[in-house]
Amino acid sequence: MDKVELEARAKINLTLDVLYKRPDGYHEVEMIMQTISLKDRIVITLLPGRDIRIVNSCRELPDGEDNLAFKAAKLMMDEFGLDAGVEIKLFKEIPIAAGLAGGSADAAAVLEGLNELFGLRLSKEALMRLGERIGADVPFCSMGGTALARGKGEQLTPLPPVPPMSLLLVKPPFAVSTKEVYSRLNIKSIKKRPDTEAVIKSIEKGDVDGISQGLCNVLEEVTFAQHPELEIIKAWLVERGALGSLMSGSGPTVYGIFENRRDAERAAVSVPPGCRIFITQVD
Repeated sequence: MDKVELEARAKINLTLDVLYKRPDGYHEVEMIMQTISLKDRIVITLLPGRDIRIVNSCRELPDGEDNLAFKAAKLMMDEFGLDAGVEIKLFKEIPIAAGLAGGSADAAAVLEGLNELFGLRLSKEALMRLGERIGADVPFCSMGGTALARGKGEQLTPLPPVPPMSLLLVKPPFAVSTKEVYSRLNIKSIKKRPDTEAVIKSIEKGDVDGISQGLCNVLEEVTFAQHPELEIIKAWLVERGALGSLMSGSGPTVYGIFENRRDAERAAVSVPPGCRIFITQVD
């Protein structure tokens, strides 16, 4: 085998709480993460030598060491002394710097792909441990599904699958820096925190309304202050029939939960100017 093709799925947050800043400089978080069907396609081909070549369909995405897919390939090569190079083609559908973990999902897929190409036979747990060295969201992207994340986001507890839900994602025409959002967060001034246990109980009961009403992300306070239009988009989604709406991660993507795809499609007819929309579902 000298080529493998994979899918890298995006994620959303159903809850996101920041508890305190750790001595190592990271923030201690507690959040419920969910894989969705919006995905990138990745093709990895073996090359002679030990070069890593990134070919991607997104001009804004770096193709060198700042690319998480590149970092994943380099980590595998260094860790296991792999004796070949790779070309990694990224066919992007997940928008970048959008709060959807697109880069982390790509990195997780590259770890899986090189594991397969080189016959390393690493377990999912081993790949997740490697992913933690690349970024806090990479282990979840390797695991997928529904999970409670603690620590930096790498301490994962699988949860039961959420019930079927259609999603309308609205991505404004700008990016947000996760590092900057966290640097601006004043933990002592957080006004509303998620009831994580209540949302978990709603997930366990398959209660879409309960999940929708429990959506909460403490980073909205920071990102909305910088970009007030996001709060308008959130209200617009509810006005268009969303059962609940939330910003994912540090933003700027805001999503609404709908009972079915038809309702999501109807809501998408009058999308706010300049925004990209994605109609997808939990996966």
